[in-house]
Amino acid sequence: MLPLQKVKEIISKYDGLEKELSSGNIDTKKFANKSKEYANLGSIIATAKEYINFDKEKKDLEQILQDQSSDKEIIEMAQKDLDDLIRKRKNNENQLKIFLLPKDEDDNKNAIVEIRAGTGGLEASLFCSDLFKMYEKVCSKKKWELEIINISKSDAGGFKEVIFSVNGNDIYSYLKYESGVHRVQRIPETETQGRVHTSAATVAVLPEAEEVDIQIKESDLRIDVFRAGGPGGQSVNTTDSAVRITHLPSGVVVSQQDEKSQHKNKAKALKILRSRVYESEKRKKDLERSSNRRSQIGTGDRSERIRTYNFPQGRVTDHRINLTLHKLDEFLSGEIHEEMNQQLRLKEQDLKLENLK
Repeated sequence: MLPLQKVKEIISKYDGLEKELSSGNIDTKKFANKSKEYANLGSIIATAKEYINFDKEKKDLEQILQDQSSDKEIIEMAQKDLDDLIRKRKNNENQLKIFLLPKDEDDNKNAIVEIRAGTGGLEASLFCSDLFKMYEKVCSKKKWELEIINISKSDAGGFKEVIFSVNGNDIYSYLKYESGVHRVQRIPETETQGRVHTSAATVAVLPEAEEVDIQIKESDLRIDVFRAGGPGGQSVNTTDSAVRITHLPSGVVVSQQDEKSQHKNKAKALKILRSRVYESEKRKKDLERSSNRRSQIGTGDRSERIRTYNFPQGRVTDHRINLTLHKLDEFLSGEIHEEMNQQLRLKEQDLKLENLK
């Protein structure tokens, strides 16, 4: 059970910020940060108040149930309300636990998501496309903004690779749990013997790095331009719009050719490169703090098999928390994606609390 004092502090902090922001007497330099903190607390304030009021509401309903003069219909309604209240209490507690978790410094950042077809040939490229559509639906449901940065299509109509950015509130804190190997088991349309094939796709979720997060010197970059649709070398031909940028110290290479404008391709490539270099540095620090990695579910290890989508059995299993949902269609449509995400967050919280003991 959560300490009530912790929840009361959320409400007190929210009320204090509300008064401060509405007073007009606030330093303009602090206004943006305080507004963001106020909005963040606003996302959980109703839950916090419901949690605080639980004991009073429970007591009122129990009095109705114990009153022998109450009508049978009223007693039945009170019992139903009490059952609903107890269920809601558990859900509210889970949400508050997640909110009170020690925050990753990147949790409030936007994200860049890279999905690549792995083993399984054309079937893997179709699965890559399915995963992209799933994330599209999750973003739509949450009213997040998704922007495609780069797509490489396969002959089967799927994707060899798709890279996109997601903008909104606390994007990385949600999507970071998607990093890793996603495996699919299903019967391909071209399979005549009815055999189940296994394919895979790799998902990498990077916190979108701003220029203030990591400094990349112009002298550390090699920028090559070439004609879109094929490889090329260094060129001064202004009609060549595709761009390849190499970060010499780390060896990170990003190519971009989706736009007709070389300037736009360069801007997109730099956006991806900055995030890849930032994530690489972050990963090094995480490895140095090896004790920390035991308390993280969303570490972003791309070689880790995290989830299996089994179509014949209509189930999706997350191997990190041994959770199976027999609602594959609803999961792929984004309807119950948050159910699994919440369990991953709670598991990470348990590991962090255990690590503190």
